[in-house]
Amino acid sequence: MDAQETVDGLLEVLSLDVSGARTTEDIFTGISHPMPTGRIYGGQVLAQSVIAAERTVAEGRILHSMHGYFLRPGDASKGITIAVDRIHDGRSFSTRRAQAYQNGVPIFSMIASFQDDGPGLEHAAPMPEGVPDPETLANDEALSPDIHPLSQRMLTDRPVDMRHVDGPIYVDAGAERVAAQAVWMRMRAPLPDAPSLHRASLAYLSDMSIQESILRAHGLSWAEHGLKVASLDHAMWWHRPARVDDWLLYVQESPNARGGRGLAAGRIYTRDGVLVASVAQEIMIRVPSAD
Repeated sequence: MDAQETVDGLLEVLSLDVSGARTTEDIFTGISHPMPTGRIYGGQVLAQSVIAAERTVAEGRILHSMHGYFLRPGDASKGITIAVDRIHDGRSFSTRRAQAYQNGVPIFSMIASFQDDGPGLEHAAPMPEGVPDPETLANDEALSPDIHPLSQRMLTDRPVDMRHVDGPIYVDAGAERVAAQAVWMRMRAPLPDAPSLHRASLAYLSDMSIQESILRAHGLSWAEHGLKVASLDHAMWWHRPARVDDWLLYVQESPNARGGRGLAAGRIYTRDGVLVASVAQEIMIRVPSAD
């Protein structure tokens, strides 16, 4: 699958249809990415829920935050129904609840907030210094030739070019145990100019690799025998606009792991150091050797 095909596939997934069904909520339907594992990628349902919620908000009122919970694993062979509840429309803020369903039960639930754009106080944490340019790094596929064919297919078929600054951990996490990492990422081909599409696509990207700061802290790779990882919740704050088909640096760290759960936090920067978004996610993580 070439770069344009992978991105066209993402655009198809994000092109939700308005359902003919009518309730007290706005109903949208969509398709899923085919996945070798059979399970829906969490970033997909995040992005679809963002798209659905934003379609119910007045033009010019911009998404600035979301908080969501992954309730059940989704089936990538089936479609998704998303119901949006117009909870509140105020003078400058709007609030929406979006729930994604399969087989009549919710698999993801999200609250999102939108605001009219305007002036105000401004500051931002700076991007780390000394990070190598993405062109100097090999992409993840080139550095992971020995992974399982299904995993290799997930890398080559995804619409994202990812380049780990310290190398990917699909097979080996390396000797250094540090609860942090940085990853360059961008879409493999240009996207349309619509800002709402880039915001949703940033949500799609935000679920990729953020869990790895937890794994690196314990010297674990994705190939660890018996490793089980599942996203529990996801929060995201959009600070400034950015294009996801330009290089973005995802700086990640894990402040805590305990009781079979790990917390990861991330900041996303443009190539020239502008802070675009902040992310937090808690995961379930189980390792047989730690039981």
